[in-house]
Amino acid sequence: MDNPLPSRFATHAVGNQPSPFADLDLFTTDRALTEAVAREGAGWAQPELAEFGRRLGSAETLELGRLANAYPPVLRAFDRYGHRRDEVEFHPAWHAMMALFVGQGLHASPWSDPRPGAHVARAAGLLLACEAEAGAACPIVMTHGAIPVLRAADPALAAAWLPKLFSRAYDPGFRPVGGKAGALIGMGMTEKQGGSDVRANATRAEPAGEGAYRLVGHKWFLSAPMCDAFLVLAQAPGGLTCFFLPRWTPDGEPNALRLQRLKDKVGNRSNASSEVEFQDALAWPLGEEGRGVPTIIEMATHTRLDCALGTAGLMRRALAEAIHHAEHRSSFGRHLADHPLMRNVLADLALEYEAAVALAMRLARAFDAGEDPAEAAFRRVVTPAAKYWVCKRGPAFAAEAMEVLGGSGYVEEAPLGRLYREMPVNSIWEGSGNIMCLDVLRAIARAPAALEVVMTELRSAAGATPLFDACLRQLEARLAAGVTEEEARSVVQSLVQVLQASLLLRFAPAAVSDAFCASRLREGGTQGAFGTLPAGLATGEILARARPG
Repeated sequence: MDNPLPSRFATHAVGNQPSPFADLDLFTTDRALTEAVAREGAGWAQPELAEFGRRLGSAETLELGRLANAYPPVLRAFDRYGHRRDEVEFHPAWHAMMALFVGQGLHASPWSDPRPGAHVARAAGLLLACEAEAGAACPIVMTHGAIPVLRAADPALAAAWLPKLFSRAYDPGFRPVGGKAGALIGMGMTEKQGGSDVRANATRAEPAGEGAYRLVGHKWFLSAPMCDAFLVLAQAPGGLTCFFLPRWTPDGEPNALRLQRLKDKVGNRSNASSEVEFQDALAWPLGEEGRGVPTIIEMATHTRLDCALGTAGLMRRALAEAIHHAEHRSSFGRHLADHPLMRNVLADLALEYEAAVALAMRLARAFDAGEDPAEAAFRRVVTPAAKYWVCKRGPAFAAEAMEVLGGSGYVEEAPLGRLYREMPVNSIWEGSGNIMCLDVLRAIARAPAALEVVMTELRSAAGATPLFDACLRQLEARLAAGVTEEEARSVVQSLVQVLQASLLLRFAPAAVSDAFCASRLREGGTQGAFGTLPAGLATGEILARARPG
């Protein structure tokens, strides 16, 4: 007799669920990004980026991103016999993601192959990479920022290290760099007694002969402690100085970095961040004694752009997940995306992402311009401004995208929780919001001509709409009157949103630029929840443009 239990307990069938979000082409389906790559001078890179986007969007790679975060790194401070080990162990998924990113050249390609548009191409690749797994971007970003510092400050040291840093072979082995196929660089600035105030650093550096120094002290955050070398700050006899500190000494012994613990972070779980003590660790100065902050700021300028790019990548993944869900999930007789209020929410998110991409890729072009005075001035003002505003919008963006999925987005099987937890690190790391806004004010005060370069860019869209012209005049008046510290956030927000509007008015479809101006440039700008676009905008066209596949 047949067992009746299966039919009796078949209480429901699974329905009204979207298909799995996988096996996507992350690049060619992103019209905002593909257009920006061509516009900003890297059209030659589109075939390679398309292949990279397909690899990143595969079910296999997206699963690697999940696993790397589900199984975070573990510190092995000692071996079983009690000897110092000071190593970090990672899940194989982490190493697979690192191999993919290094193989794409995201850590060094603009320096190893400095063709026109190289920074734009690399910026697009980093944005795509962060859609799949953002934690692995940390050592990639720091290596990219450290290379120009090393080249400028110590050509001899650079000559010894650059072949390994330029390599596209990922080599996680814990051994001297001479026996490795490739190398990566981390960073340590923050100490317990002073976070943003790096001049309060207490780590000491004493000359040890033949140009070397011995460092004694600590770092409250040593980013990516598995790297082969680090840029660190320490107090030399002549003042705060930047040092190059390798994991292994020239005689083949592990350097005296004592990893104390790994940070238990809110997000960025796949990546290791550690506390470390230096016990006569051997290091070499980069630049003059007492010039540590100006030296390492060169690195920070690049990493701050990458913070904006990383946030944009997280935005795109969150937006794509939300649109995919809303276009396949039904409620009250129609798809979620067919409800006007949901279209408003999704279109508002799409506008924020497109504006972030336009700004970040325009800024990347400024890095391609090298020492061109105008573009260098543009970088000086816009880099901290873009990092502030794009990264500040990230957490609210991810939270709204998660809400589109409802309870299904709030559970760990979906990636939205991971994206949400990842967002704040880009705002905090490499200078928090206040530091960025004060940096903008300093740039304007020290080089008024730099502000005029930015204003010239803004004025390129003058006459496009009365609303834009009015906001531009208001911004000019505020800047001319002088900006107090208390006003810094407000003015930087306005500067960025007017710049984003200028870019969209010149380069985006009218549906996008009109909606952005109507929402972001109205009195007060975008301050509250997403989904508050004025009635009558072309939300259907905006969503069609943002659709992930």
